[in-house]
Amino acid sequence: MNNSYYTNPVFPGAPLNTTNGVIPNQQAVNSYEQNQNSAYVAPTEMSYIENILRLNRGKKARFHVTVPGSVEWQDRVFDGIIEQSGRDHIIVSNPTTGEWYLILMIYLDFVTFEEPINYIKDFPLSS
Repeated sequence: MNNSYYTNPVFPGAPLNTTNGVIPNQQAVNSYEQNQNSAYVAPTEMSYIENILRLNRGKKARFHVTVPGSVEWQDRVFDGIIEQSGRDHIIVSNPTTGEWYLILMIYLDFVTFEEPINYIKDFPLSS
């Protein structure tokens, strides 16, 4: 038995031992600032779907998703208002049905809008 491996097990929900307040294996995520109109401004070096969706929070959109290997969830469409967007998910509310959806980015194929979208045209390329 490898006693050194099991000397300090970590269980889900248990606090991690940190050094200088840094949690190991966590990547830094840029924070998003708000301008005077309370609209989110994405960092200019990051032209990612999550940031584009944040710039369009509050707009109605149609989310086309595909869950591979699933008969019921293969090629689904969700209509609703963009509430929030994270690195790996989108939160959408449907005011018509009252339903809320948590859509995983990994299953997202594309998003359609019925109005022009907000987008920062000149995202500098990151080096």
